Amino acid sequence: MTTSQTALQQIPKSSRGARMGAWLVGMGILHFAAPKPFDSIVPEELPGTQRFYTYASGVAEIGVGALLLAPRTRRAGALSAIALFVGVFPGNVNMVRLWFNDPTKSLPMRVAAVARLPLQVPMIMQAWKVYRES
Repeated sequence: MTTSQTALQQIPKSSRGARMGAWLVGMGILHFAAPKPFDSIVPEELPGTQRFYTYASGVAEIGVGALLLAPRTRRAGALSAIALFVGVFPGNVNMVRLWFNDPTKSLPMRVAAVARLPLQVPMIMQAWKVYRES
């Protein structure tokens, strides 16, 4: 067992969901406070404006985060988080598509965009743990 796995097992069950909820609320607020970076990864092929999707995903993140923060709704929040993490994955793929060969994006930015893709898996796994523990 790795050190990170041991550390994750030591997290109290209730705080895992609360921390995920706080993180999602914070990210959702960021969609409104600084929307341009989020706009830039919304696929242009989608109908409507990119800003609409930025705000809609911000509302979704705040809502899911709020469900996770409240112990009574944490289980539903965990399932909602899984759906959210799966739902935003196409935007992350689109970011890689747009940035991979873009000379205006630095190499670390392009590497970070690619690195985000597999990170969805542990996020989904953590949400599943919250669901099972709630």
